[in-house]
Amino acid sequence: LRIGDGLKMSSQNLLQHGEKDWAAAKAHFENLKSTKPRPPKPKYAVTIAVSSRTLFDMVAERKIFEEEGLEKYVQHQQEHENEPLKPGPAFPFVKALMTVNERLRNLYPDSEELFDIVLMTNNHAQVGVRLMNSINHYDLTIERFCMTGGQSPIEYLKAYMTNLYLSKDSKKVQEAIEEGIAAAIMFKPDVVTQLSETQLRVAFDGDAVLFSDESEIIVKQHGLDTFFEHEKQYENKPLAQGPLKCFLEALGKLQKKFYAKNERLNCPIRTFLVTARSAASSGARVLKTLRSWGLEIDEALFLAGAPKGPLLLKIRPHIFFDDQMFHIEGAKEMGTIAAHVPYGIGQKYNKGKLIEPEKQQK
Repeated sequence: LRIGDGLKMSSQNLLQHGEKDWAAAKAHFENLKSTKPRPPKPKYAVTIAVSSRTLFDMVAERKIFEEEGLEKYVQHQQEHENEPLKPGPAFPFVKALMTVNERLRNLYPDSEELFDIVLMTNNHAQVGVRLMNSINHYDLTIERFCMTGGQSPIEYLKAYMTNLYLSKDSKKVQEAIEEGIAAAIMFKPDVVTQLSETQLRVAFDGDAVLFSDESEIIVKQHGLDTFFEHEKQYENKPLAQGPLKCFLEALGKLQKKFYAKNERLNCPIRTFLVTARSAASSGARVLKTLRSWGLEIDEALFLAGAPKGPLLLKIRPHIFFDDQMFHIEGAKEMGTIAAHVPYGIGQKYNKGKLIEPEKQQK
């Protein structure tokens, strides 16, 4: 018994010493000084995970991978690792996130409630040097990398408490949405437009993006008249949340930090609702739903079925989220950086017509 007690006490002493050593090491690391901003802890941050193909234009590199295989692809990347990759569709969005962080740090020097940008790529680790060199070339504040070597990023996205995942891989985006992570497939605009360098501008569709697709199902299956009647009947019943609601919520929390410092009129985050709904016939339920969630939207545009492209050209968002590809196509044709949210009944339709099962599989 005495020997056992001695071993127990010895184990406890070792554990206590180990905890002290860990605490000391942690404190030492946190007290290290650097001129470069340290990324915030995930539990405080609004974490944005971007893939390498959304952050950078890697069309030529992707072609090598698809036509010549992984080994040639890695070889090409190593041979060109000192040549910076060109900006991709998520690049302006990331720059705008950094602008917001700079403003937040000026107002709240000790706060960790900031955007944290994570590069989430299925690239081989050997490709990492070119990615790092490119990030340093553009002076991007991205310190966290996950190079998964072709494996699913889902568990890493969960570990980082990701608020938004942007990729060009539709399967990975769908997998993320199914796991409750806000996600979208990014598209490069057909023409380049000048975007704000002082304000992050984010535009959302309503149904099947911020809200569930429950109302859209009625439109598709029963027509507009039934939809208008339904929305009037349930005007005071909040819509269920959609896949991007949590991201709007995260933006709202950061906006309130600016409002608390009397910076509402000079807030570097602006949000837009751009919906095909009609205002008088079906708009009230949308606004009442946002109110019930305690969320604000800076501008609400009810287009009553009109094309979204021309209005988006006036807004010039850094990113526009929509669940229907014909809206995405119309937006990017006019120079808007668009992101497709593959969620809800809209995925079974194209321009209002049901897609045949064989075409859906393709």
